[in-house]
Amino acid sequence: MQAFWYFFYNGFFIGVFRLGAAIAGIVNPKVRRGIQGRKHLFEQLERNVQKLTHKRRIWFHSSSMGEFEQAKPIIAALRRKYTDLHIIVTFFSPSGYDHSKNYKLADIISYIPFDSRSNAKRFLDLVQPTAAVMVRYDIWPNHLWELHARNIPTFIANATMRSTSSRFLPLIKNFHHYLYDQFTSILCVSESDAATFRRFDLSKPHIEAIGETRYDQVWERSAEARQKKLISDHILAGKKVLVAGSTWPEDEEVLLPAIKKMLLEDKNFLAVIVPHEPTVDALEQIERQLENGQKPIRFSEMNAYNGEQVILVDSVGILMPLYRYAQAAYVGGSFRQGIHNVLEPAVYGIPILYGPRYMNSQEAIELVRRGGGFVVDETNCLALLHRFFDQNEDRIDAGTIALTLVKENIGATERFLAHLERVL
Repeated sequence: MQAFWYFFYNGFFIGVFRLGAAIAGIVNPKVRRGIQGRKHLFEQLERNVQKLTHKRRIWFHSSSMGEFEQAKPIIAALRRKYTDLHIIVTFFSPSGYDHSKNYKLADIISYIPFDSRSNAKRFLDLVQPTAAVMVRYDIWPNHLWELHARNIPTFIANATMRSTSSRFLPLIKNFHHYLYDQFTSILCVSESDAATFRRFDLSKPHIEAIGETRYDQVWERSAEARQKKLISDHILAGKKVLVAGSTWPEDEEVLLPAIKKMLLEDKNFLAVIVPHEPTVDALEQIERQLENGQKPIRFSEMNAYNGEQVILVDSVGILMPLYRYAQAAYVGGSFRQGIHNVLEPAVYGIPILYGPRYMNSQEAIELVRRGGGFVVDETNCLALLHRFFDQNEDRIDAGTIALTLVKENIGATERFLAHLERVL
């Protein structure tokens, strides 16, 4: 049956994938960027590999930027412990590659080639990894099969699997049985994830719940963020600060009316709004929605600050340092496709608000269960803001719960390294 899936995948699926990618590349700029970025992939990779000197090489693959954040604490720990190995990092998506191509702890940063048999063989011939680490879920069969054929230890880091996943449908489950059975270890976020992976009846990989490395990453990043001075102390003095991070228009439709009322009711209320995509149109739309409330000042113009109660952030990459100024946070995406990172504000010990679409995040689910996260809608948003900005005890209790969740889960990086180091 394994041979059947091998030939079916390469004889049918890869052809459909290539056709779909070519069509999507015509109409979708992101897909087109990914195709163009791979045009000279092997030539660039060959030049970069020639610069490597050590025999031991660890290959990390992530789909995009969010998954790569989970690899960073592992890479940093390897760098601290070893001087005689190289780190190769690949991405599937252009956004992940573009945001991370200057990452200093990697020796090589590249796209992963599209998943054909010849590409997988050529890629591994060049990279020659000692071990491979796939972060979370982005697994390409031909690369995995080729790794297994070469007896290269291969791991999944931060593995998750929903019990209702479509991977358990008839036939699809059988395909994934043979796919996941190629791994050396599947290292899961939780015991429930490990139990779900065991439903594939795997015979080869070691399956274990070791936790989530994102907790380690957010802990390390919070320490760095505390050293940054993004807003002056005199602006913050006596203020009640809400930071709304990674917001989309759907979030803003619910959140901004409540913010407008808070601005009118409390002159010490300060809202810092960080759109997920701070385009000119997005910024201007927020400014229009706040009309008859107060005109915001954009973050790039903070040198001219004159008592404004809304700071509209028109740059990227500074959200986590901004959360440290907040007494409460709102995390966006939760009225759209799914919530963004709730750990970034949680590490500062503050209550976290978000919309109803948060089931994509185990941390957001756990925060709601414990009482550190709160689901907002049009009817309760203002009341929740009043609760956490007018009642210190409620705010402190919820924030303590959020911080406790982070502290309880630190340490997954060292547990992962214990498995990886067995093959180094």
